Amino acid sequence: MERSISDKDRKQAIFDAMSPRRQKHILNKIGYEKWDPFEKPKDPIDMRRDKSRRTSQMLVREFLQSRPLEGYSNSYGRGALDMAIGIVNDDDRYLAMYDFALWHKNLLAEEGID
Repeated sequence: MERSISDKDRKQAIFDAMSPRRQKHILNKIGYEKWDPFEKPKDPIDMRRDKSRRTSQMLVREFLQSRPLEGYSNSYGRGALDMAIGIVNDDDRYLAMYDFALWHKNLLAEEGID
């Protein structure tokens, strides 16, 4: 006949197997009664995506692969990453930079400047 261990006994066994420092943390911060060693892990943060369902990493990778290697620098790559993160997160600062870049490109085109 198999003997089943109660959750209370399992909890005590887990607690006893911990380092004294971790036990102290549980006792002082959470409290032994409130502490749940059987708690389900939290879901990972959701991967933020833009309207095309791409993550900022995907956007940067595609963008940099479409650009010529000459003129590329770490600073250029960092700028692309910053813009991608800002756009994916709907950050007003980066949306304004994007809008300004589009406006400036159109302005130069209207004036016939390359």
